[in-house]
Amino acid sequence: MRSHLLNDRTAGTYRRTVTAGVEHIAARLAHADRPFTGITPPALAPVVDAVDLDLPLGDAAAALEELDRLYLRDAVYFHHPRYLAHLNCPVVIPAVLGEAVLSAVNSSLDTWDQSAGGTLIERRLIDWTAARIGLGPAADGVFTSGGTQSNLHALLLAREEACDGVRKQHGAGLRTAEILPRLRILASAHGHFSVRKAALLLGLGEEAVIEVPCDAERRMRPAALAAALAQVQRDDLVPMAVVATAGTTDFGSVDPLPQIAGLCAGYGVWLHVDAAYGCGLLVSGRRRHLLSGIERADSVTVDFHKSFFQPVSSSAVLVRDRATLRHATYHAEYLNPERMAAEQIPNQVDKSLQTTRRFDALKLWLTLRVMGADGVGALFDEVCDLAGAGWRLLDEDPRFEVVARPQLSTLVFRYAPGSTAGAAGVAGTGADPALADPALADPALIDAANLHARAQLAASGAAMVAGTKVDGRHYLKFTLLNPETTTEDLAAVLDLIAEHAAAYTGESLVPDVPAVPTR
Repeated sequence: MRSHLLNDRTAGTYRRTVTAGVEHIAARLAHADRPFTGITPPALAPVVDAVDLDLPLGDAAAALEELDRLYLRDAVYFHHPRYLAHLNCPVVIPAVLGEAVLSAVNSSLDTWDQSAGGTLIERRLIDWTAARIGLGPAADGVFTSGGTQSNLHALLLAREEACDGVRKQHGAGLRTAEILPRLRILASAHGHFSVRKAALLLGLGEEAVIEVPCDAERRMRPAALAAALAQVQRDDLVPMAVVATAGTTDFGSVDPLPQIAGLCAGYGVWLHVDAAYGCGLLVSGRRRHLLSGIERADSVTVDFHKSFFQPVSSSAVLVRDRATLRHATYHAEYLNPERMAAEQIPNQVDKSLQTTRRFDALKLWLTLRVMGADGVGALFDEVCDLAGAGWRLLDEDPRFEVVARPQLSTLVFRYAPGSTAGAAGVAGTGADPALADPALADPALIDAANLHARAQLAASGAAMVAGTKVDGRHYLKFTLLNPETTTEDLAAVLDLIAEHAAAYTGESLVPDVPAVPTR
C-alpha cells in the first residue's frame, strides 16, 4: 500500500496518474455540449449506492472510469455558456494550476512551521486586497472557506467589540451572557441569509437581525437605516453592526455605501460590507466607483471564487484594524503558544476560525502573476456588460417581466406574456396591455408556469437557470459569470423558457406576439 503514498519514490506514478486524470477531464470539458444531463436523484442514487467501498478497485484508471459513471458524466459544468444559474464561475487555468500544486504539497496554513512561504504569500494577498479596498495601514485579514464563514467571522469581531463598548459604558463586570440579548444587527432585506445564521451561531438568535427596507433597485434605504438605528437607541438596545451588501445574491445590487458609512460613524456602529459577489469591482476598469465608501468599512467579505474566476474555495475576511482579530485568537501550547507572537512568528491560526486550512491563496496568487488584476477585471466587466444587454432583451420582450436593471451581472425576470402586473418595483417592461392573455392574469398560474419552465429546462440539460421569489411570487434568474456566454445564448434560453411555460399554460404559440427587434 505504500506505493500509493506521494513521495520521492512515487513521483513518476504521480505524474502518470494525474496526467491521465487531467486528460480525462479535458476530454469531458471539450465535449460537453450542454451544462447538465438532467439526471435525477432517483436515477443516480442507486448507481452510487451500489458501490462497495470495502472492495477497492486497486487501480486508478479503473477508479477514474467508475467515477465517470458516478459523477463526471452527469456533473454540472459551469464552463458551459448556457449555465446561467448560481454564483458559480468558470475558472481560469492559472488558478487550476495552483489547485494542483497546493493539493500535492498539502501545506496547512495554520502555522509557520507547516507552511512557511505559503503564510507569506497569503499575507501578501491580504495586504493587496486591503489596499484595493482602501482600508488603511492597520488593515489585516485571513482567507476563509467562503462568504458564510467570512460573514460569521466579521460579526464575531463586531459582537466582541460591542460587548467591550457596553462594559466600558456600564461596568467591566458585565458578563457576555448579560449583554447578548441587547445586541442588534441591522441588515438589508436583500442581504445574504448567512447574516441570520451568524446571529444564531453567535448566541444572539435570528430575532436579533433587524431587516432594513430597500428601494426599487433592491438597495438598502439610508433613511430606513437611520430610522432603524434611532429606534434601536430608543429601545435601549445596542446596535452591534450594520451589514451592507455590495452585490446581493439575487439582484447584484450595491447598497449606498457612503451614506451607510456616514450613519455608522455617527452612531459608532461597526460597518461590515458583504462584497462576496461584488468584490470583482475591485479590479474592474470601468465600475470600481460602485464600491465607493467601502474603504470606510470595519470589515469586508470577499469571495474570489465568485467574481475573480477562482475554483472553490477562495474567500477572505478583511478588517480595518488588525487589533480586532484578537477576538478570534486562542493559543495552544502544541501549536501556537503565546511566546511565538512575542517572537513575531507569523501563525495564521492566530486570526482564523479554522485550524487546519488549505493554501487557497495560491490560486489567486498564480492568477495575478499570470493574468494580472486588469485581466481579471476585464473578464468581470464583460459579464456585467452582458447583463446589461440581457436586460435590454428582456425589457423589449413582451413575453417577460424583468425586475431591476442590473448593477452587476444578475437578471431576475419571469414569463408573463403581456402582463402589466408584476412585482412591486418592476422596471418598465415592454408589455402591451392589449396583448395580455386573460388566462395568464392568475398570478398562481404564472408562478406555476415559471416553475415548470425551470424544471423542464433542467431536465433537458439544455440550460440551467436559477429561481427566486420577489414579493411572494416566483421568478427566474440569470446569474452571468461566464464571459463566453453571448446575447445569442440568452435569447435562445429565453425562447426555451417561453416554449416550456407556454406549453404548461396551454397558450398558443402562433405569432400574435410581435418579434423582438434584437433577435
